[in-house]
Amino acid sequence: MHGAILTTFAGVSALQLILDWYHLHEKCKQLLSLACQGRRLRNTHLTHLAALLWHGLVDAALVYLEFIDPDHLKDTTAIDKLQGYLRRNKPHIPCYCVRKQLGLRNSSNRGEKANDLLVSSRQKHNGMSWSKTGSVALAALTALVSNQEATHWFRTGKLNFKLVPHPVK
Repeated sequence: MHGAILTTFAGVSALQLILDWYHLHEKCKQLLSLACQGRRLRNTHLTHLAALLWHGLVDAALVYLEFIDPDHLKDTTAIDKLQGYLRRNKPHIPCYCVRKQLGLRNSSNRGEKANDLLVSSRQKHNGMSWSKTGSVALAALTALVSNQEATHWFRTGKLNFKLVPHPVK
């Protein structure tokens, strides 16, 4: 998925893919729940880990996970999975704290809302089942209509592709 996005927007020099803070935090919470003996220990370790990740300190977070007291753990494979997840996603974990101070987004809520508007609301009713090509085609047509490009595209077969900055609220 990341490769396709980076290929599509190869000409955009300021492009940076970031891992949504909510999803990163939830993944840590989920895997620490599997790993730790009880909610209290999970929350203690999650608090420390989240503080490191909020500041983009992935290497320090990996070291922290490496040195969790074994007496706190019931499943070390969950810690291994969390470490693998952090290593794989390291290029996409920024310093969320600085992004917040700069007024930049740390969430994917706009993309998820667009998905709701373009795909989910139409395709998830009454037990509907869609093929991959049908789903992509419907999403593309819905996006054309939503972006007021349908008439132009049907007449010319071309899109007016423009990146429009949206103010951060």
